[in-house]
Amino acid sequence: MTSPTPPGPGSVALITGGTGGFGRALTQKLRERDVTVVAADRDSERNRSVADELGAHFVALDVADRAANEAVVAQVEAEHGRLDAAYLNAGISAAKSDDALDLDEFMRVVDIDLFGVVYGVAAARPAIARAGGGAIVVTASLAGLSPMPSDPGYSVAKGGAIAFVRSMAPRLSREGITISAICPGFADTAIIDRIRHEFEAASFPVIPAAEVADAMVMAWTSGEPGAAYVIQPGIGTVPYKFKGVPSARTATGETAVVPEALRPPSMR
Repeated sequence: MTSPTPPGPGSVALITGGTGGFGRALTQKLRERDVTVVAADRDSERNRSVADELGAHFVALDVADRAANEAVVAQVEAEHGRLDAAYLNAGISAAKSDDALDLDEFMRVVDIDLFGVVYGVAAARPAIARAGGGAIVVTASLAGLSPMPSDPGYSVAKGGAIAFVRSMAPRLSREGITISAICPGFADTAIIDRIRHEFEAASFPVIPAAEVADAMVMAWTSGEPGAAYVIQPGIGTVPYKFKGVPSARTATGETAVVPEALRPPSMR
């Protein structure tokens, strides 16, 4: 296997949710490195215009559609010859937060924020392997590590995305692909617009989208397989330290050794 192409001229990145807050900031960072960026997002004149302004190629994509993910990756390879990095960044939150559990909305959030990641990984994996290796970076959230009672669907989806990243890391690493997750706290994007006034009233700092984009670039250049990077105001970007579960014991009381193939990345 050849060495993965680093971010720069000749490398190609796909970003889902590519014209929103994180996607837009990331596209700017990658274009500064002369990376060819394909921004995938909902089909609208506004999104096409944003991609054009950023110097990115635009493709329409519903990330919750498995076949559409495969078609977009095939289009990227056909038009640009390769795929070196996939940023699975598209996501939504619940439209309201109250004690009622709207199951339709819950499932819509999970379809986009979790299954959109699963479908994206399945689609991008063979293309990145054909390019000689690269990176898959998943936009998770601090809510995946510390669930929010105001949005159970979002918490479940982001927690599931982190678990999926950690589970897939060993097999992708064998193919020269590093998969990792970024887990920002409250950030300055449209997803907090409906509660932005609460942050302002409490003088609570939110994370600039550009800071999250820097972490996303780092995850491509030097990320660790299966890592979940927490981003918080005043803290920066740090890898989350997962706590281990109590070990099993043998009949003689010794610590049982988990078979290597079943160990999570943190135990390897």
